[in-house]
Amino acid sequence: MSDDNGDNKQLLHMVFGGELDDLETCHFRDLNALDIVGVFPDYTSAEKAWRAKAHQTVDNSHMRYFIVHMHKLLDPDGDGKF
Repeated sequence: MSDDNGDNKQLLHMVFGGELDDLETCHFRDLNALDIVGVFPDYTSAEKAWRAKAHQTVDNSHMRYFIVHMHKLLDPDGDGKF
């Protein structure tokens, strides 16, 4: 799968969410109840999953979903090496 620039790179993204204690912070009420939606090979597919989960939980104002750019954590300098 290629990224938005047409490069054939694997840019992993994780989508997860949970209920926040306070809407002003990213402190979750219960870490054991986090919803790990999945790991996706590119931002486009991760965003699609994020939108679907966010839409499903629109009635719960404390529920938030996030996209984590895992490829930036695994390869912070972007050279493709660990």
